[in-house]
Amino acid sequence: MSIMKPFLAIVSLLITVSVACTASRSAGSQSLVNSNPAVVQSPAQTNNASGQEKPTCQLTLAGAPDIKGLKLGMTPEEVLALFPGSKDDAEVRASLSRPPSQFGVSGFLVRPAKYETKDRFEGINQITFSLLDGRVSNFTVGYNGPEYSHVDKFVAKFIEGTSLPAADQWEAYVGMDNSLKILKCTDFEINVFIGGPGGNLNYVLLKDLEAEKKLKGRRDKARAKATPPSQ
Repeated sequence: MSIMKPFLAIVSLLITVSVACTASRSAGSQSLVNSNPAVVQSPAQTNNASGQEKPTCQLTLAGAPDIKGLKLGMTPEEVLALFPGSKDDAEVRASLSRPPSQFGVSGFLVRPAKYETKDRFEGINQITFSLLDGRVSNFTVGYNGPEYSHVDKFVAKFIEGTSLPAADQWEAYVGMDNSLKILKCTDFEINVFIGGPGGNLNYVLLKDLEAEKKLKGRRDKARAKATPPSQ
């Protein structure tokens, strides 16, 4: 009996140490996962995790900004009118000659430097347009600089002369906090990104959320129709 008591005490101590080490390893692993910048969460998840909520932007589509005259909801003709000669551009004509997808989606790309209004679009490499039912549902403006130390500086420049909220009201995308910010309003969304040597990957993306919702509805309906009913 005198031998068993020390033995049981040693076993108990080993079990306690083992449990403590396991808990320590689990906590360490969780810490690594949470701090890994490659694990990108959505802005909504970020809010829930931090317990802080950004004020909601109440602007409708009518309050969406334009970029050098480009706006959501424009027709291809209205867009091309800003780039004299673009209607005869082979690349543009080829894109616009393709029929829309089964969901009404089409698109085209414009390179402003090719046209006489290039000075108006100085600093812009290209602009990609997506259309739904023949109207611009989203477009991305790609810039060739300048280089910014933080995306807030690009946002501050972008919102000059608009009614958009200040940079600190935009959502930072987790894992890309210094380079990507998102503003979600009632009817539209804006993404502002910085990156690349000299800022040659900088871009601004504007999205019509109502058009996006309409497109999603069409795709969901087609998917449901294609799925055979359960027996």
